[in-house]
Amino acid sequence: MLNRYSPSTMLTATALAVGIGMAAFSPEAQACPSCNDSFMHELKTQRADTAVGRDLLAAVANQEGLPLGGSSQAITASAVAAARGGDIDLDSIFDGAEFIEIIKRDEALDIPSTSYVPQDVEPDVEFTIRLDEGETYIGQGVIYDGFLSDGKIPGPTLKVTEGDIVRITVENTGTIPHGASIHAADTQTSKYIGDIGPGQSKSVTFRANMPGVYMWHCAPGGHAIPMHVLFGQYGMIVVEPKETKYKLEEKLGHGPDLELYMIQHEFYASGKDAIEGNPMYTAFNGKLFRYVEEPIVAKPGDYVRVNFLNIGPNLVSTFHLVGIIWDFVYWQGHPEAWMPGGQTVTAGPSDSWVIEFRVPPDEGAYLMLSHAVGSTARGAIGVLVADAGADTPKTVLADGPEYTEEEIEEIRESAVRAISPFAPAERLNGVPAEPDRPVSYGPEVDEVFVQIIGNSYYPKIIEIEPGTRVTWVNEDVFTYMAGEFSGIHNAVAIDGPELFATGMLGHAEADSFTFNEPGEYTYICTPHPYMKGRVVVRDSAD
Repeated sequence: MLNRYSPSTMLTATALAVGIGMAAFSPEAQACPSCNDSFMHELKTQRADTAVGRDLLAAVANQEGLPLGGSSQAITASAVAAARGGDIDLDSIFDGAEFIEIIKRDEALDIPSTSYVPQDVEPDVEFTIRLDEGETYIGQGVIYDGFLSDGKIPGPTLKVTEGDIVRITVENTGTIPHGASIHAADTQTSKYIGDIGPGQSKSVTFRANMPGVYMWHCAPGGHAIPMHVLFGQYGMIVVEPKETKYKLEEKLGHGPDLELYMIQHEFYASGKDAIEGNPMYTAFNGKLFRYVEEPIVAKPGDYVRVNFLNIGPNLVSTFHLVGIIWDFVYWQGHPEAWMPGGQTVTAGPSDSWVIEFRVPPDEGAYLMLSHAVGSTARGAIGVLVADAGADTPKTVLADGPEYTEEEIEEIRESAVRAISPFAPAERLNGVPAEPDRPVSYGPEVDEVFVQIIGNSYYPKIIEIEPGTRVTWVNEDVFTYMAGEFSGIHNAVAIDGPELFATGMLGHAEADSFTFNEPGEYTYICTPHPYMKGRVVVRDSAD
């Protein structure tokens, strides 16, 4: 098969059926449930002898028979704790469990065991995370249309204690598949809380065995795991040490007066920018210049502990407080992975630190920023104010601001910009963000190319003359995992004077349609219906 479909094959019976079915597609509609199966059938019957086909079919074959579920033995947290102390026979605790010899070996070591526990163990602590899609306000007059956790970006800050048995339930209140990856869990999570369909919920249970500062994020399975992180679904989970104290706490004899949970992260206005690592904005805890507008206040002499996590998902952070030298820092937040002193901590995406220092006996403003100052200029800056009248002790969580629908509507009335990484954002104040500005082509252009990249169309909006051929090229690189293909896309009209539907496109494949009827066309990708593009065909009489 060639890397481009013949345009004559565009409106096959199958494509027409898909197009007609999607013509009434609403923004709340779910992803096409048959796209994965259809592509698999096409792969086996039409593409088996192509280079891409051979690679994908090999991936399919090599993943057959992988275990999708775990054993389920009921035990209690106290029983596990007792077993670790040698008071109870492990055979009776994990009766019938797979890999019992490995479990016995690990429980007997003087290092933490893995996080594995049977899934119906009684938890010490439980959390629920709700994943969906929607709008939030990120400050400076900008509304962001992306993927949310509990209605915000970042999602909720989760705090547990080393040794706790933790159950996390993930509810999909959105319209497309979601899921979760929990970095604090040293065991399988994707097979328990991956690929959660709209309206469904799943849970994972694990033992928080290693203290530190961790990331959690959406991981739906085959539906473009990286894109859900790039689009905003993530948060922090902290496993606090049970016995080993941090150094400054030992020296001062008490816990922190001010504890900050601080996430640096990025907002993207197009999938292309997301893939290429060019964020439009960066932020601490969900809002541009949040802690400039709302400075964090502490008293001179206060003991400050910062749980810092760079979500990224692309840029490196060099976190710094102007006028402060750290007392101690701890790589990944582990109390035994410590170093004294320092001016910054360097964190790549998903890297984390615990940082300890004393506020000098000198009132004033201490700037918090990334010394990779491009991020600072785009929103990642804040102020720690030393004020003798400060009310401490206190805690500042990493949760992003949360708004009601009514509050968002009120903000919209005076907002100046909306951005979305995967669809043309609504024009606010008459000025769209740069990736959403229409790209205009004159009558001298016979063919226009639209990239499909980062689960987004680029350009998102094009203006063309009648008779112009538009060719969509899939630049997403994909493979097969967890029973689904990631990175397959198409372009299907949901509104406009003419019906069109491309074939399902793998990496570097293309398909075309010639637009003859003037008007405005809106189209989507059926496997990823949040992806939207627009074609405006001018009236030749104009």
